[in-house]
Amino acid sequence: MSTAGFNSQNGTGTGQAYANGPSQNPVALQQLPGVNYGMSHQPTYNPMQAKAPVPPGPGLYPVGPYQPVPPVSPYQPGPPLSSYQAPPGQPLLTRPQMAGPPSHTPPQSASPSPGPRLPPAQATPPPPAVSSSSYYQSPQQPQPMAPTWQYNTAPPPMGPPTSMNTPPRGLPANHVNPAASSTAPLPPMSSASYNSAPPASLSHSATQPPGPRMPPTSLHGYIQPGAAPQPMNPMVPNTYQPNRAPYGPPPTGPPPTMKPTSPPTGPPMANATPPPPKADAQCGWVVNSPLSPTEPDCQEEDIECPEPVAGNGPQAPNSYNHVDNKMAGPPQPGPPGRHLGHYPSLPPGYQNPPAPHNATPPMHPAMQAATQPYTQAPQPYQQPPVGPGPAQLSPSLAAMSLQSSTPEALRVVNLLQERNLLPPSPIPAPTPCLPQDLQKINCNPEVFRSTLTSIPQTQSLLNKAKLPLGLLLHPFKDLSQLPVVTSSTIVRCRSCRTYINPFVSFLDQRRWKCNLCYRVNDVPEEFMYNPVSRSYGEPHKRPEVQNATIEFIAPSEYMLRPPQPAVYLFILDVSHNAVETGYLNVFCQSLLDNINALPGDSRTKVGFITFDSTIHFYNLQEGLSQPQMLIVSDIEDIFLPTPDSLLVNLNECKELVQDLLKSLPTLFEKTMETQSALGSALQAAFKLLSPTGGRMSVFQTQLPNLGVGALQSREDPNQRASAKDIQYLSPATDFYKKLALDCSGQQVAVDLFLLSSQYCDLASLGCISRYSAGSVYYYPSYHHQHNPAQVECFQKDLKRYLTRKIGFEAVMRIRCTKGLSIHTFHGNFFVRSTDLLSLPNVNPDAGFAVQMSIEENLDDMQTVSFQAALLYTSSKGERRIRVHTLCLPVVNSLSDIFAGADVQAITGLLACMAVDRSVTASLSDARDAMTNASIDSLSSYRQSVLTIQQPGLLAPACLRLFPLFILALLKQKAFRTGTSTRLDDRVFAMCQLKYQPLAYSLLMIHPALYRIDDLTDEGALNINERTIPQPRLLQLSVEKLSREAAFLMDAGTVMYLWIGRNCNPTFLSQVLGVPSYAAVPDNLYLLPELDTAESQRTRAFIGWLRDQRPFFPSLHIIRDESQRKASFLQNMIEDRTESALSYYEFLLHVQQQISK
Repeated sequence: MSTAGFNSQNGTGTGQAYANGPSQNPVALQQLPGVNYGMSHQPTYNPMQAKAPVPPGPGLYPVGPYQPVPPVSPYQPGPPLSSYQAPPGQPLLTRPQMAGPPSHTPPQSASPSPGPRLPPAQATPPPPAVSSSSYYQSPQQPQPMAPTWQYNTAPPPMGPPTSMNTPPRGLPANHVNPAASSTAPLPPMSSASYNSAPPASLSHSATQPPGPRMPPTSLHGYIQPGAAPQPMNPMVPNTYQPNRAPYGPPPTGPPPTMKPTSPPTGPPMANATPPPPKADAQCGWVVNSPLSPTEPDCQEEDIECPEPVAGNGPQAPNSYNHVDNKMAGPPQPGPPGRHLGHYPSLPPGYQNPPAPHNATPPMHPAMQAATQPYTQAPQPYQQPPVGPGPAQLSPSLAAMSLQSSTPEALRVVNLLQERNLLPPSPIPAPTPCLPQDLQKINCNPEVFRSTLTSIPQTQSLLNKAKLPLGLLLHPFKDLSQLPVVTSSTIVRCRSCRTYINPFVSFLDQRRWKCNLCYRVNDVPEEFMYNPVSRSYGEPHKRPEVQNATIEFIAPSEYMLRPPQPAVYLFILDVSHNAVETGYLNVFCQSLLDNINALPGDSRTKVGFITFDSTIHFYNLQEGLSQPQMLIVSDIEDIFLPTPDSLLVNLNECKELVQDLLKSLPTLFEKTMETQSALGSALQAAFKLLSPTGGRMSVFQTQLPNLGVGALQSREDPNQRASAKDIQYLSPATDFYKKLALDCSGQQVAVDLFLLSSQYCDLASLGCISRYSAGSVYYYPSYHHQHNPAQVECFQKDLKRYLTRKIGFEAVMRIRCTKGLSIHTFHGNFFVRSTDLLSLPNVNPDAGFAVQMSIEENLDDMQTVSFQAALLYTSSKGERRIRVHTLCLPVVNSLSDIFAGADVQAITGLLACMAVDRSVTASLSDARDAMTNASIDSLSSYRQSVLTIQQPGLLAPACLRLFPLFILALLKQKAFRTGTSTRLDDRVFAMCQLKYQPLAYSLLMIHPALYRIDDLTDEGALNINERTIPQPRLLQLSVEKLSREAAFLMDAGTVMYLWIGRNCNPTFLSQVLGVPSYAAVPDNLYLLPELDTAESQRTRAFIGWLRDQRPFFPSLHIIRDESQRKASFLQNMIEDRTESALSYYEFLLHVQQQISK
């Protein structure tokens, strides 16, 4: 079978065979008869539509003869944009952009790929041409389409044209992967010991089996969330208690050990890739892959390959290729918009009622909203021995629907009248409206979060709400409490391979029903024993069924070879430019300080390569008296001079490694070599790591200008502020992307540290990390003397990077209940099949996002579930599987959908989509689509939910911050126009939005502002005997500043401490240690450690904020005269600038568009 479908999706043209990945499962590639997937698919609303007709781009899989794949952009894999055609006789109307007339993007070329050709009757038509200024279409009234995203559809289809009235064939719900592993009976299990850290309040997802339908449940009967629950409940006697010693027989095996988890880390990069056609790869089929040395057919392939299914209907070969922007009816001409900027510069006075909020004790003011747990700690999930799940749920849900009070989430807010909408402390994540027993054990939103906590029954209902449906994941997050299970039996559904979880149904003691595909499975004999109560016959009390997040230590059948060792290879730029920055001293000292803390075991290996115009290798073989440098000057045909002694065992050769690190900074201190052969150095590193896999850490300080992968400067500094559409957001060459895909196939990830004051073309270099599941760190204007704040950041980030936990040769699969499907991923990875991500390395600071659509109506379901399974090798050589499951209710009314909207998750997903749109179309298209996102959702709320029409701009309380967050995105470094922004800075901001977990990216979108010259202990937190003050969050407007005060702005990666001209002298002396305002130094970036109460409070608060994230934000103390004051003021989202609207003007624009 051809692999071109995968090659085109991920942008690979050619590449080496994937030797180390999960193996190809022959049975997985067959179409299996049986379970019928409904193919009815509602056309979906597309908020990101192209401005001009755009043929399918290089990430699609059209049917037809293979043609070479052209080079693709770094974010190419996102679904290509399509467009709509106005009905005959109707003119195309467009909603104008935020500023200036729309610009048109030339069509992109498609790269067809081979694959099973659809019969003409099934072929899906290409999208007709359309105007691109609208969001979703609504079937009732025609209105013109603005540039918007396709929230909830799969990528566009290919094939001979057919009638637009023919419903496209949707992809079968990905919850069933009809590939096969053996159906042999499970072997008897002899041992089951549990090693565990305390269980976390994490989440699992599940759907109840079909059964008698409940009456429609209205979330108007929402149980009010009230104050945030405590993170943990007291342990209930029958709950799994991971800290207890193992109980007596029957289990045998090693004694339980604590499995600690480590804390979180630094900023990385991202990409979005639509999955390839399901018929081409059912079960993690690897591109050009021979049998994996690591994983047999029964893993992820082992972990994820389904066993033979008793029947799955035929699969549409190109089922994911239906049109990105399908129409449920004629396009809806809406009124043409008007350009922005014609509003009064001073907003009329707002009314100032007290800000509505559900005040909760602040935990982390800037990020608590993104990380507030849904519920308390795991409680025993008591299920009656008989009876299907939905029947059990019915009384609880029905009782909820009897409550008639309107939930707080649906309280109507007039945005034009309520000025102080920002709550004084962060809003917690919305709590899904589930029965209490399920709610208590649902997945922690820090790990697994949905944009909608109430899932619509149908795609048409979702389209009508005009809100995006997607998931945000932080799958390898450091968790202080993680149950770890060692068992010779890992219980999974024999059909769809879902892991048993808290949301399955036990029909009796011997049978359980899968909550994703509803197959009834037998309970294995070993699973009948409960080690907690030392009793037999209580499978529903096992830890696997009590915890929504759990980690398994995989048995031997989950590997074909010994797990790979931890291998670390460092590639260092030693050109004259690099030596001038002084980074080499910091790197060598940091590695010396942390060399004993590198994750690994007795097999850990390390190696070093340095480069300028030549490549330098270092022989560190045991027995040498000192390291030996080997220079290869033939960079066009790179080779390894002594392949066996360049990667050495760290424990055996530690002294030689330390000698090398001490001598490296002086070795090149007098170099005058200015050229950089980065491409050749990466090729050499790839050759060195290919046999084992591992991690490359690349340190680069300039534009590569020699040999393969050489680049030229593409930035014109004079165009930084004036250009309306930013050029060169896509890579200049596909060299780095192709090399990344080769690395991914050999289980090698590449992390890039860019330390430069000059343009380095991060859009091109970033591909090496994006497609190999690596990270990107960027330190603009790095210099050891001129920029000490950056040096401090680099030191702290490097320590975290070297010592944080790491997973090798990982794969992640996301499953969902039958009827739902996944169509686009965002993050750093390679998409190996429709729902399988290849992650050569996985780190605890990487986030992912997924867009979803509803393929089949969910009429007979009360809940749906999502499960993410991450299979990886730990640094100690253990094969492990971490499983998260999330359960959400299904609703059938628009008001319930809006009541469950998670405005922060929606903003995070829209940011990922806008990055893709900026690269594949244009920045102005992305900006328009984000604006239209807020217009369309509030318009839908006004038309379809509000029963009494009132004047003003009305929003439900849960979405009251949506326009503010959209405006913040428009002013964010990634998307702003009219302000001088360096191209690398902009690209790095885009990388962070795609790769950072939601909690961290929200601060980069909407910073937090606090007044800190009057901190008190009132309402303070007490953590580890430290008192942490909790000042109120303030609106981002200059009107909140005062010359008599001092304010701290936390913008995620940077903090600003602004000192007012007439600031209280007590604060200046007690906190800054200066006698007066004039004495504040210009480049102050450290707070002095003074023995005063004010100093201790201020340092405790700033230190606490820094501790909440894995990267180290620098602190800049600024006065009115400081150069950095402009950066500080640019983050004042609510104020007007020369090139951007104020918040009030933006609200007027949104209201004007809605009222047309």
